[in-house]
Amino acid sequence: MRNLKRVLLVIFVLLLVLAILAFVLENQQSVSLLFLGWAGPQLPVSLIMLIALLIGMLIGPVLGWFLGRASRASRKRLV
Repeated sequence: MRNLKRVLLVIFVLLLVLAILAFVLENQQSVSLLFLGWAGPQLPVSLIMLIALLIGMLIGPVLGWFLGRASRASRKRLV
């Protein structure tokens, strides 16, 4: 049973790596983003998507932490 879980995990990780590799290879076109008058450097679409994903992964937990702190503080004032 333990070996079966390991084999399934390895297969899942390999499929995930293959999907990411296919995404990167299919999105090699260079684009330049324009935001509020600022033009960014030309980068592959896959790299821009990865950067956006990482920024979102950082902003989400930080925003959740701030909102959680604010709600705890308001609950303490009510008690």
